[in-house]
Amino acid sequence: MALVIKGSGLTIEDVVKVARHNEPVELHPDAVKRINICRDMLEEKIKAHEIMYGVNTGIGEFSEVVLTDDQVKDFQKYLIYNHAAGIGDPAPLEYVRGAMVGRINVHAHGNSGGRLEITRTLVDMLNKGVTPFVCQKGSVGACGDLAPMAQIALLMMGEGKAYYQGELFEGKEAMEKAGIPVPGLKARDGLAVINGSNLLTAMSAIFIYDAGRWLKQAEIAASMSLEALKANMKPYSAKLHEIRGFKGAVRSAEAIRKLVAGGDLAEEKMKCKVQDAYSMRSTPQVVGAVHDALDYARSQVEIELNGVGDNPIFFPEENLALSGANFQGTPVAVPMDMAGACITMVSVMSERRLNRLTNPALSVGLPAFLSKGAGMFSGLMLSQYTADMQIVEQRILSAPASIQSIPAAADQEDFVSMGMNTAIKNFQILDNAYGILGIELMAAAQALDFREYTFGNGVTKAKEVIRKYVDFLDVDRPLYVDHTRMKELVKSCEILEEVEKVVGSLG
Repeated sequence: MALVIKGSGLTIEDVVKVARHNEPVELHPDAVKRINICRDMLEEKIKAHEIMYGVNTGIGEFSEVVLTDDQVKDFQKYLIYNHAAGIGDPAPLEYVRGAMVGRINVHAHGNSGGRLEITRTLVDMLNKGVTPFVCQKGSVGACGDLAPMAQIALLMMGEGKAYYQGELFEGKEAMEKAGIPVPGLKARDGLAVINGSNLLTAMSAIFIYDAGRWLKQAEIAASMSLEALKANMKPYSAKLHEIRGFKGAVRSAEAIRKLVAGGDLAEEKMKCKVQDAYSMRSTPQVVGAVHDALDYARSQVEIELNGVGDNPIFFPEENLALSGANFQGTPVAVPMDMAGACITMVSVMSERRLNRLTNPALSVGLPAFLSKGAGMFSGLMLSQYTADMQIVEQRILSAPASIQSIPAAADQEDFVSMGMNTAIKNFQILDNAYGILGIELMAAAQALDFREYTFGNGVTKAKEVIRKYVDFLDVDRPLYVDHTRMKELVKSCEILEEVEKVVGSLG
């Protein structure tokens, strides 16, 4: 069933369905009407020689240069040529597809001024699997993601390059193979494709989706470590978190209670300390803070997905064109900088629990480095090194990009969001987070194998899934295979999906 694009109601999950899972899209009939009405108004203004930025003027520092009628015809082509100025490796296809569905949703408002043929071409490209080759790097996240979006716009002229059925073609050939007519660019059309922070917003949407699923697995890993370390479970009681009032902490504590339910620890059959270390007992407060941060980031990203970020913006009801700065990526970049740092924070806590599992002074009777033959064997000693290295990289990447503005365009564009840097580094942070959490999960499973009491139903299922991929470490072996397997397992979310079949949704 196709996702109907109407300019509102687009969610992060919708973006993932289209971008990653190739769900088809279609324009709502009301959106078609709005696009046509806006275009008709623009055509009248062009005929009346009304001055409009980016339509019959230059852009950036050249915004005061008024174009002749003949120049207006060619301006959009040269605009796209000039802005297709990215560099390096291509962005993953799901990022580009996400940007395209976001741009279609902007057009559906009927405030962008482009022709309907342009929007319908984007729809056809999504539905028929033509995905432009877009360099990952080049956007400063203001005036929109101009460089990457311009590589999408090249296809509107049958130029650039695009992937089709797993192969990279010249743009014209890809469009021909898919049976998509090349619409060409007329006044305003090019700028209507590129003038928004759509790529960084799509990347942020996908990141939030994946980070949320990773965070649930962080609660699973925490629960396994808590069971292995004979934690006092009183700090996870609902009353404790409700009296403070943070929704994320209430949710996280509930998830952990679900995971350990049915085990000896939850049923108070075990002797435990009066008070555990912070990395154990403050898990709901820390992970909960990240749930709350991701909820805020989600709200900002979904506002952007459903808003209009063009310049100028056209208001057909009032026969009005307003020039401003709705393309500015800062409203997304700021919460996404926070979201990336939050994933690093939870990863740090994961490593601290790993330390307690492997350190015989802290592990409540577990063997040193979880090895049966300490001295002859070193067990998981080096696993901590690998986790630590990745955390340092995360910390370096957690410096906010949104404060790193460098002026451009002869100081006409003297403050930019650098939101693309945020979006790129967030995925690097998350890639490390998969590995760090995988190592904690592997260590927790190893630790649980040394314990002889009943574990919670969720914890038991998680350990069972891990043991499908990584065997108990009886004698030392090269661990890079296990570490990499665990990283891929966390990324696949198989542990999460299997555990939720047993305990229900974790939130």
